[in-house]
Amino acid sequence: MNEINNEESVGSKLADKVAEKPAKTLGRKRDHTRDAEILEATIDILAEAGFDGMTMDMVAARAKAGKATMYRRWSSKAELVRDALTWMNRNHLELDLLPDTGTLRNDLLALLKPQSIEEGERKLRVLAGLGSFFSQNPELVNGGIFEPWAVVNSELMHRAASRGEISTQADIEMACQVITSMASYRGLVQRKTFDKHFYTSLIDVVLLPALKNPITSPNEME
Repeated sequence: MNEINNEESVGSKLADKVAEKPAKTLGRKRDHTRDAEILEATIDILAEAGFDGMTMDMVAARAKAGKATMYRRWSSKAELVRDALTWMNRNHLELDLLPDTGTLRNDLLALLKPQSIEEGERKLRVLAGLGSFFSQNPELVNGGIFEPWAVVNSELMHRAASRGEISTQADIEMACQVITSMASYRGLVQRKTFDKHFYTSLIDVVLLPALKNPITSPNEME
């Protein structure tokens, strides 16, 4: 098939979520043109100093951004880090265009961008330095560091079900959670990169068998 969806991309819609804030306030209009530089500076400092050692002032200085600009955009360090982690995750995935290779396996793999050794090591340093971020801010973590990836994975799986490649009874939501949970476990616990080799094994050994032959009743587990 090798066709690329020419309609407005799912990825471009998802990218807006990183730059959006749900609450609107009166006053000066927010300028999002510096967001990328600020988020990259945040990732750099997380890799160097960790979450507990990072300050908003450090990020502002690295990004050459005013502190007022920072606090208008992010009210706390935790919110900034949440958005920076989402940004880092997006940069390692090809979410701008929805792949259509003809198979779910290849569609899922097509989302992973190749990473250099340096990029992989920086990501591991960031994850290793998150410290108290996850325990102190569960509502921010659950709010969607992996949401853009999960949304695209769900779309790909629903499309595969529509063409008969996987069961219409498959638990797609659970499958998407398995992917993001394993990505977190791989980085946070095993201190290893979520690379294509590992992802291929996860797809072939766990995901596709579960999606093609789901357990539809408790009796099937006996």
